[in-house]
Amino acid sequence: MKDITIQMKDVQKSYKNLHVLKGVDFEAEQGDIFALLGSNGAGKTTIVRILTTLLKQDGGTAAVNGFDVAANPDHVRRSISLTGQFAAVDEVLTGRENLIMIAQLRHLQKPRQVAGDLLKSFDLTDAADRRVSTYSGGMRRRLDIAMSLVGQPKVIFLDEPTTGLDPEGRIEVWNVVKDLAGNGTTVLLTTQYLEEAEKLADRIAILHEGKIIANGTLEELKKLFPPAKVEYVEKQPTLEEIFLSIIGKKGEN
Repeated sequence: MKDITIQMKDVQKSYKNLHVLKGVDFEAEQGDIFALLGSNGAGKTTIVRILTTLLKQDGGTAAVNGFDVAANPDHVRRSISLTGQFAAVDEVLTGRENLIMIAQLRHLQKPRQVAGDLLKSFDLTDAADRRVSTYSGGMRRRLDIAMSLVGQPKVIFLDEPTTGLDPEGRIEVWNVVKDLAGNGTTVLLTTQYLEEAEKLADRIAILHEGKIIANGTLEELKKLFPPAKVEYVEKQPTLEEIFLSIIGKKGEN
């Protein structure tokens, strides 16, 4: 049985008169890719900010790697990394210099070796000594994720990591995410792209109007979709059809 690495129970958050999270509950297991799916403004980034100790919830509890995010924020920060919607890389430096800088900030031994290993893992060795300003969008995002992995965090949060990337860049990032999970890292991924969740996620949670209204594997979510009409071939629902169907049902209540 896998360990629970991320947990939220009845988490609530408001901004002035806007009630953003209205009792969010979910768990993610070690080595899983957990996709948090929702429209713009649904509260996905708020959840990530709470779990990464950048924001305090108003109610409920949240824990990462067994540490309460409010009571033990320092312990949480030591075991996680966060990659936001836009690559946080220094474009004046080379790819290698960016990684060495982060390794030194984390007080790691042999920062140059750490950088070299990550450049190889992310297929950036040939571009290692070029300024990041010359990188493509997909290369910058790969470097950004590589920087997040300096120090081997147990959990990585990817907040809409493929925003603004072309199809080739998105596929590059998808391959990186799959490799992370394959090596035992827990990945919490927020996305608006239904195809992204369908391709990557072990579990998918749909966030709507401040609550998780569905949570399960893709196969489990398919069972929530109305049975297909059998004509000549039974058509399997896409995740987009499932998402819109679930949102529509809940909106009518």
